[in-house]
Amino acid sequence: MHHFTFKRGELHCEDVRVSDVARKVGTPFYLYSEKTLLHHFCSLADAFREVDPLICFSMKCNSNLAVLKLLYRAGAGFDIVSGGELYKALKIKADPSRIVYASVGKSAKEIETAVKKGILLFNVESIPELLAINSISADMRRRARVAIRVNPDIAPKTHKHIVTGAKETKFGIDLKTAEGIFDNSNKYPHLDIEGIHVHIGSQITESAPYVRALKRISKFIKDSRIDIEILNIGGGLGIVYDDESPQTAEQFAKAILPIIKPLKKKIILEPGRFIAGNAGILVTSVVYSKVTPYRKFVIVDAGFNDLIRPSFYDAFHGIVPVKKVRGAKSEIVDVVGPVCESGDFFAKSRRMREMRNGEFLAIMGAGAYGFTMASNYNARVRPCEVLVSGSDFYVVKERETYKDLVKGESIPLFLR
Repeated sequence: MHHFTFKRGELHCEDVRVSDVARKVGTPFYLYSEKTLLHHFCSLADAFREVDPLICFSMKCNSNLAVLKLLYRAGAGFDIVSGGELYKALKIKADPSRIVYASVGKSAKEIETAVKKGILLFNVESIPELLAINSISADMRRRARVAIRVNPDIAPKTHKHIVTGAKETKFGIDLKTAEGIFDNSNKYPHLDIEGIHVHIGSQITESAPYVRALKRISKFIKDSRIDIEILNIGGGLGIVYDDESPQTAEQFAKAILPIIKPLKKKIILEPGRFIAGNAGILVTSVVYSKVTPYRKFVIVDAGFNDLIRPSFYDAFHGIVPVKKVRGAKSEIVDVVGPVCESGDFFAKSRRMREMRNGEFLAIMGAGAYGFTMASNYNARVRPCEVLVSGSDFYVVKERETYKDLVKGESIPLFLR
């Protein structure tokens, strides 16, 4: 579900014409819908209301301050994976007790800062990390709360780059090793080992992998007689990009509540894409159309430096003209950007109406892993971000300038 709809032949975000935003701020730009973000967050909260979960929005998918503040005011906590994400969460005055910290390679400085700020807990990925957090906490004369991220060896049907719960990935700790950690918790006197964390991947459209993973974790908790307070079941819920039929929040909750509710633990969820994915689009302009003996290319002003998912994940994104034209001829085209790579594309052999130079296109489902994965490759400035609330829109991140491209750079004296 999203609030991007056609009204009188023009694409709107809520009550704002997308073309009006494009003419005001220029292209390319990301456009987010407040109503869609809140709807998806609230649907999860409502589906899991029986266990009163802490829903920690996964900042890796979208870390715009306005988006974070909006969700925080709705009751969200945050799932972070870097010191930078912690900084941004604290920038919006998020309560550290609603922040959980994942990632396999937390630096000593990042750990120290998170301990000092008093985050809820670290999701620990390895014994060396456990030892590091314990040592740093000892030096600070503090205690840190941690959850052990277990790897249940479950491989869901999704792209290989976003499977995280299979045994051959870099994530988590096998169950046998995890049991040893709990049995020897006295080796970590400056840690409170209070939870188990499991996250099996991203863009998962069915409940079966979650059911298998959580049944395995439930059995592990019971058989090992582990005394914990928190069960963090991760995120990874899939959305519609093309012809997927992903589970709803209600269907997901119905499938897994019977497994987790009897455990009587504090439940944490870490959704990201489910909340933000369909809440955003990337708007771009047609620069040229190029016809070769083999195919036709629609060249736009956005590049894969702005949205890398099609190239990196072979991901499908719907692409629609912002304005409908009655009786327009359709054709098969590749939609590509200006970056000097053959991988710079948004669609191949896609049927769409004939486009004219200067017309606007909307790349759908770009609210998650869009701007956060953008780069300055080819010395291109990153786009601006815009948030719509009803009939109003706000630039919530300005477009970069060429001066931003050289910020912090210097030429040493011997080259002057």
